[in-house]
Amino acid sequence: MSLFAWPVRRLPIPRRPFSSSLVRNSPKPASDPDPLATIGGPDAPSKDSLPPLSRPLGVRERPTTLVKSTTDRLKELMDTDVRMAQRRHLIKEASVGYFHDLNMTRKHGGKTWIAPKVLIREDKALYLPNITGKSLDDGSNKNSTEMLFGKVTVLAMLSTKVSEINAKGFVDLTHARYAPHPLYQYVQVNLQENVLKSFLVNIFLNSLRKVIPKDLQSTYLVSSQNMEYVRDALGMTNTRVGYVFLIDENLKIRWGGCADATDEEAQSLENCTGVLLKRLERKKGIKGDPSTASEPAGDESRRNCLWL
Repeated sequence: MSLFAWPVRRLPIPRRPFSSSLVRNSPKPASDPDPLATIGGPDAPSKDSLPPLSRPLGVRERPTTLVKSTTDRLKELMDTDVRMAQRRHLIKEASVGYFHDLNMTRKHGGKTWIAPKVLIREDKALYLPNITGKSLDDGSNKNSTEMLFGKVTVLAMLSTKVSEINAKGFVDLTHARYAPHPLYQYVQVNLQENVLKSFLVNIFLNSLRKVIPKDLQSTYLVSSQNMEYVRDALGMTNTRVGYVFLIDENLKIRWGGCADATDEEAQSLENCTGVLLKRLERKKGIKGDPSTASEPAGDESRRNCLWL
């Protein structure tokens, strides 16, 4: 018989009995995962939440109605800091897609921050830049600096139908309460920076007059002003949604809200407007209106402002 044909006897391989020591010694997760994290629906925890407003809104330069001379414009063009700031802005805008604003409305409805519950401190607050436009009632040229100075103003920046709905959610409570007050006003700015859209809006001004109440037409501005370099300063990072600002008598932005208003934000605007009206009444020596909210005095009043 050939050596290679000889049958080979297979020895049994001893099997090691199963031990649970491997399981006992295996690392455990630091904490058990939240069972709701993988469940959808209204009870599911939010994966991301909106941050509160973390900085004052506006520009540092006090607005003016004076038209810049050719010399001033040349100085700005020669200013290295100004040119670098504009260059950084243009580079940032070039990296953003065409449908960026539209895509952002799918997340939180375009809302990027939560409005504050209290006023921004006067010494920390920044200015609203001058905005020019045509008044809806008679088509005359007006500017925000002259319109807002000396009054407490709720100002809405509008550009789309969605933005009008956003502003209405913020302003309805406040305007219904303070509309009769002599130191209060509601200003709407229909901002159309696109040349074609601005042209169409100006054509259909008569139709717009039929929609806007008569008592609000004198404070309704139709503007085509370029706001490109102040959008970030004002927090207006999405052209599709509406923005609402509370402006004091010195043209400073003391409160701001964006996109869809929550009940708390609408109530906050109403309360903050009442506080500013009460302060302005004391400055002007006007007898207090019972509709305005009372405010704390002294240190307590300062604690109820942002960025102490």
